[in-house]
Amino acid sequence: MIDVVMDPPCNCTAGPRADDMYDWIATITGPSGSPYAGGIFYLKIHFPEDYPYLPPKISFITRIYHCNISSKGAICLDTLKQNWSPALTISKVLLSICSLLTDANPYDPLVQDIAKQYLTDREQHDLTAKDWTRQYAT
Repeated sequence: MIDVVMDPPCNCTAGPRADDMYDWIATITGPSGSPYAGGIFYLKIHFPEDYPYLPPKISFITRIYHCNISSKGAICLDTLKQNWSPALTISKVLLSICSLLTDANPYDPLVQDIAKQYLTDREQHDLTAKDWTRQYAT
């Protein structure tokens, strides 16, 4: 857990919410070149008692228009579920989430309508994602 505090990945921060070392807040700055550029997205991280043997529960607090992130902030990312490894650090997980903002996976979506738009009308998808970023992440 300490790796992200001592050496945070580019465009990310994370740390304990208060006195509880199991509940953290993270921020991700939207990657340049993506529709999320310029936005600051807040996430909550909860570490289970068995961490690092079980993955942390991570969800977006900030609303985001993304096919792999639900309206409740749930994230569809295999490394947070079946592909979790105790070797993964929070820094690596945050970088994976950042790369999801650059390269969505519309073939394994949480939000079908957004995935369909991503595949069929990428220009409109990106305009909507930029608009949501301006509304909710600045």
